[in-house]
Amino acid sequence: LCILSILMTLQSSEGNGIVDPNLPDYEKYHGVSGTLNSVGSDTLNNMITLWAESFQAIYPNVKIQIEGKGSSTAPPALIEGTAQLGPMSRMMTGSEIDKFEAKFGYKPTPVGVAVDAILIMINKDNPVEGLSLKQIDRMFSSTYKMGGTRVQRWGELDPTLPPSWRSRPISLYGRNSASGTYGFFKDVALLGGDFSPRVKEQPGSSAVVQGVSNDLGGVGYSGIGYRTSGVRATRLLRIGTDERAPAAPTAANSLSGNYPLARGLFIYCNRPPGKPLDRLTEEFFKFALSKQGQEIVVKEGYYPLDAKVVKVLSSQIFGN
Repeated sequence: LCILSILMTLQSSEGNGIVDPNLPDYEKYHGVSGTLNSVGSDTLNNMITLWAESFQAIYPNVKIQIEGKGSSTAPPALIEGTAQLGPMSRMMTGSEIDKFEAKFGYKPTPVGVAVDAILIMINKDNPVEGLSLKQIDRMFSSTYKMGGTRVQRWGELDPTLPPSWRSRPISLYGRNSASGTYGFFKDVALLGGDFSPRVKEQPGSSAVVQGVSNDLGGVGYSGIGYRTSGVRATRLLRIGTDERAPAAPTAANSLSGNYPLARGLFIYCNRPPGKPLDRLTEEFFKFALSKQGQEIVVKEGYYPLDAKVVKVLSSQIFGN
């Protein structure tokens, strides 16, 4: 069963973003020590840092080193053996999996850890309420796979805006190509099309949000965990559903598919078939998928996994 299907299909569509009380409590395993290296997604950076702090409080003899420069840095680190954890905010591409398999003779193992919603963030003072994916494509793309033409001013998207907003130029903020968020947004929001050269590429999600906060005409995309008081998230319409009210990026809408830019968040690892993970890596995953670990997911603004999803993941990854 595809890991993405586990996260987005088995997960309850009635999710409310609250930690499932049926999730297992983490139980300490005696004698865990060593160094754990994590290289990959910027989106998961804060969440993994908090997991690491809590995990090290349980295991003082564990050292965890974290580098979050983008999802595309995770596969090479796993292949080179410089990291045991490869956080990614997208699934690995076929070529990334092929390179891993060429080195080890088997595929990498993805572990779903949370659900995210990519937000279309506008300045907090921008009066726009909802957008369609077609409108987003017309802003961020140069290929317009959904049809239409380039838009340059906010009034072209909503002619009912006040005059000062109708004439205001649209200023675009996004991630660089190393980012899994960049790749997901390109595939889903632009239907695989090319980004406009007008998009100001930022090194991290925080920089995207900061750029939009400081720019009245700004609009950008990032994971829900990076939302601040300086921006607002617009509601979104799916392709071909313009007659429906735009969906807010709530847990229920993200898990049911009504919000079109929801995704799973993953940590990839190197697990030989038929063999267990090393004890340190396995215990870290067990902590991330425990009640305590999923409470951190909620604290960071993402959506936690159900107990039934964690049970399926655990049986596949740990054999229990």
